[in-house]
Amino acid sequence: MTTPDDYHSYDYLDAGEDYRSFELAEMHAGFEPYEVPLTAEQAERLEAVLAEDTVVSLHEHPFQFPADIEGDTWDYIREGRVHTPYDFLAESPLDAVFDFHLDGLSGIHSKHGWKWDDIVHDVAMRAADQAHSDYAVRAGSVADIDRARDEGKLAFVPALESSAMVENELDRIDLLYGMGIRLMGVTYNASNSIGTGKRDIYERDGGLTSFGVDAVHRMNDVGIAVSTSHASEQTTLDVCEVSEKPVFDTHALAAGVGDRGTSDDCFEAIADTGGVVGVVASSVLPDIETYMEHFEYMVDLVGVDHVAFGPDVLYGDHRALLGLLAEQHDIDPPGEIDGRLHVKGLENPTEAWQNIPRWLVKEGYTDEEIEKVLGGNILRALDDAW
Repeated sequence: MTTPDDYHSYDYLDAGEDYRSFELAEMHAGFEPYEVPLTAEQAERLEAVLAEDTVVSLHEHPFQFPADIEGDTWDYIREGRVHTPYDFLAESPLDAVFDFHLDGLSGIHSKHGWKWDDIVHDVAMRAADQAHSDYAVRAGSVADIDRARDEGKLAFVPALESSAMVENELDRIDLLYGMGIRLMGVTYNASNSIGTGKRDIYERDGGLTSFGVDAVHRMNDVGIAVSTSHASEQTTLDVCEVSEKPVFDTHALAAGVGDRGTSDDCFEAIADTGGVVGVVASSVLPDIETYMEHFEYMVDLVGVDHVAFGPDVLYGDHRALLGLLAEQHDIDPPGEIDGRLHVKGLENPTEAWQNIPRWLVKEGYTDEEIEKVLGGNILRALDDAW
């Protein structure tokens, strides 16, 4: 466990004077914490494993939402300064985290999200905050991740879930790289100039566009890893066919587990590129046991060399946030699962990453297997993609 410096987000300014402050969610946001139980012998092995392995989350939103999700979220977003709880993250064994920013919630200047100005604001503002922390390392290479681990710090890998803001400007990919982005999805459910989104299929799946082929090649060339999360099946297969570098699905749900699940064919195609599938802590999975059953399904499907973890959680009432978004988009809000409103044992990045290694040790995975799925697979693929 690492101890961060005493810096808190935007301490270089005066809250309430330079920007509007909000009451932010605490670590557990009203939920009871849960810890996977270990014997004394297993706990000793866990300590040894974590001392040796590099732990990387392939997909998180590692920042705080307001305590009052319904009342304050939109004002908080429009303020343009999301807060990272470095002290909360330091209670996890994470060495690196893929930070997906506000993504489609980036409504700082527009109500619709994914606009170029909004993405630039969100990415650059978080970079400014991280630059003032001695604990945060803004990672642009595998060497940066290694350095963060060696120095007892946390590497943040800037990432985005969609390329929508690229529009028809191929050079924007270079600009995003220059701003630090090192992984980008092709679509986020809705189609864009690059490809067809998962929720945007009517009579046919259009797959990757001709511009999308150029965009994937540009991402390969500049050193931005490509993710197919939230893309349609044909788009995913097309990306895997045209990409010259390993492809990622940073937070994946298998078909049959949820109504937005991805087919086995897509996961196998990703593995064939040398890529990695990160397992998501979806709201359709009630607890860490069902989450890890999903992980084992993925391992059986594509092999232990191509699976990692991308829980996709945050600090705040995640279910309340999903309800707020459902209201905005006029869709049904998520309901309870087994009487709970969150995935037990995976409530936020700290709890998730305390429990994932514990579960692997408890279930008797080998040291080599644990090293691969906790981060080794990701680093191997990134070494090629970057």
